[in-house]
Amino acid sequence: MKKIVSLLLAVILVLSLFAGCSSSKSGSVTIAVPNDATNEARALLLLQEKGYIKLKDGAGITATIQDIAENPHNIEFKEVEAAQIPNTLKDVDYAIINSNYAISANLNPVKDSLIIEGSASAYSNILAVKEGSENQPKIKALKAALESKQVADYINNKYNGSVLSVVENPGDGYDSSVDYNALKGATITVAASPTPHAEILEVAKEILAKKGITLDIREFTDYVQPNNVVESGEIDANYFQHKP
Repeated sequence: MKKIVSLLLAVILVLSLFAGCSSSKSGSVTIAVPNDATNEARALLLLQEKGYIKLKDGAGITATIQDIAENPHNIEFKEVEAAQIPNTLKDVDYAIINSNYAISANLNPVKDSLIIEGSASAYSNILAVKEGSENQPKIKALKAALESKQVADYINNKYNGSVLSVVENPGDGYDSSVDYNALKGATITVAASPTPHAEILEVAKEILAKKGITLDIREFTDYVQPNNVVESGEIDANYFQHKP
């Protein structure tokens, strides 16, 4: 099986702590956290950074609730599939939610959250492709479109800090090494979450359309299937991947 190759580019999705409305009267509080390996560790690291828990030495980006060494506030953790966490707010005291799911639930990660992951977060969202495909002209064309000033401006204006562009020097949307005439009539398929990835890709779609290239955006709501369809060759790239 070939590996997925990551092309670092456009966005950081912030992780935020929101207040729920549980009527629990026990001496503990309940916090819903994502149950996937990456985002659960990310949630725990955020809570440790803010002083609510302490993790065992060496627990990092693979930390789970079993790695909690100190829990002075007697927090009870409810592990939930990341996309479903907004639906649990009425049943828990607090919830840590990825901004893409918060935005979809009409929450504003900047204005509505109690604590929020900083802009120095290591968890950038990236474009992932099958190994050996990263230098294909259509992949380079897609990458250039996503690294454009148009996309950076859209992210800044649309999401107001909930999603952050990490492209240091946005370009005009085109790669000078690509023969766009040869790509005219081509279709690029990309897996994405509905919000914000598919929305961001709509901007890239307009850029590519000016060169006669069609961008086919396929929406997914889980983290696993997008990589599977890239690996199988059904889809060219996954814009719903993260690093690390």
